[in-house]
Amino acid sequence: MQKQEFVKRAMHLGLRIIRLVESLPNSHTARVIGNQLLRAGTAVGANYRSVLRGKSRADFVAKLGIVEEECDEALYGCRC
Repeated sequence: MQKQEFVKRAMHLGLRIIRLVESLPNSHTARVIGNQLLRAGTAVGANYRSVLRGKSRADFVAKLGIVEEECDEALYGCRC
């Protein structure tokens, strides 16, 4: 997949997560899980942009690991 395609898909993921969180019921549990999902889901795109500016291969790999962690966290939040 091209770098710009992933940036675009990550942005769409963030927008979809924002809409999902906004549609959750107004309960304490939904707010707590929704806030965490919102942070993780929108961080994917922001962190991937940082990956593209990696200063070395090691920096690139380390930053990509952060993106993977945020994706995992967002996926976990969607399954709750």
